[in-house]
Amino acid sequence: MGNRSFFTSCGPAACPQGCAIRPPLLDKRGRSGYTGSGQGGNAVKVEIQIDPELEEPVLVLRVPAPTEEAEQLAARLRGEAPPQPFTVYDGREAVRVSRSKVLRFFAEDKGVFCQTGKGVFAVRQRLYELEEALTGTKFVRVSNSEIVNLDRVTGLDLTLAGTIKMTLEGGTVCWVSRRYVKKIKQALEL
Repeated sequence: MGNRSFFTSCGPAACPQGCAIRPPLLDKRGRSGYTGSGQGGNAVKVEIQIDPELEEPVLVLRVPAPTEEAEQLAARLRGEAPPQPFTVYDGREAVRVSRSKVLRFFAEDKGVFCQTGKGVFAVRQRLYELEEALTGTKFVRVSNSEIVNLDRVTGLDLTLAGTIKMTLEGGTVCWVSRRYVKKIKQALEL
């Protein structure tokens, strides 16, 4: 089970009138929460901070590094359906690929392909269909023939006039066409 402790911000002085939450232990910063072992033995710390000045609840999920599990949890907390994996094809075999594993989608020789760290797979959707399905995510169209996962970009070269050279994990190089440079700079907050 692991070590557990509980602390709260709702003490007699800090708690607004009518508040039903009054656990006895307080931390030094006047916050409430729980520390213990989560599923799989991972340490989980949950804090509840009472702030009467807030008009609506705010939830902050702090993680040491971006993970698929954290993204799925955030989506569930926002009331969204978790992102569905893509079905890609390795020859005749259908393979499910998580969105977080995708480096890019690209069109080549009248086909659309998905590149991951493990290889290149065929996709049966058109790029415009993928672009619509990925609206509001970290996937951004960088040219007429390519959609890139911005979470997998490891380097940018802005020295060339009018274009951007993107390097993805594994050393794959993509070029942002002039038409999409402004959109990419906004997405990357450059």
